[in-house]
Amino acid sequence: MKHVLIIEDDHDISRLLEIHLTNMGFQTTLAFDGKDGLLKGIENEYDMIILDIMLPSMDGFEVCRQLRIEKVNSPILMLTSKSEEIDKVVGLETGADDYMTKPFSVRELEARIKAIMRRVEGVRHSPNGASHRIIEIDNLHIDSANRIVRKNGERISLTPKEFELLVLMASNPGRTYSRMDLLNEVWNYDFEGYEHTVNSHINRLRGKIEDDMNDPRFILTAWGVGYRFREF
Repeated sequence: MKHVLIIEDDHDISRLLEIHLTNMGFQTTLAFDGKDGLLKGIENEYDMIILDIMLPSMDGFEVCRQLRIEKVNSPILMLTSKSEEIDKVVGLETGADDYMTKPFSVRELEARIKAIMRRVEGVRHSPNGASHRIIEIDNLHIDSANRIVRKNGERISLTPKEFELLVLMASNPGRTYSRMDLLNEVWNYDFEGYEHTVNSHINRLRGKIEDDMNDPRFILTAWGVGYRFREF
């Protein structure tokens, strides 16, 4: 049974999420403040984390940031009661995979959760068949069907978005992607303002697969345009 961590200080919303996730077949664990949620997220493995932004003791942005620093790669769905785009941008830049604005419908919640789980399980196949490929380049091994990445034979833990970025670009070596291209392909967002989200994820991905982030061998910068994966 898949296990979801819910970090939400509003007890009514927490219980509502718990009920619907249980009905969807998930096991749930609840945390009602940021520090407790962070501790639970680090100490246990979860298939997904639902994280509110406005939390006591530590806000959701910092919880998300610390989880990623601690190499917790569970997909994170961030909840916000604010409508400002900046909150969504910051959430995605700190490592969240998706966001929902409260209040939300049960149907929307279920759709978002199912979409995230499909991506994690590799059910959503890309048109170019990249989901079935094994890519070997130098000391990097990418098994896109099983969502496994190894460097020098050691497995690397990637977040869902980091993995999708890597597979997309490695499956199309030499092709230059603008930040908007990557937003469309990986996040399904097609509007300006989220470009720094791509930069943040690229930097984290480079930190995991490159020997030297200042002189990357795999993910190269196309100055003034975006990024490309080196040809091989």
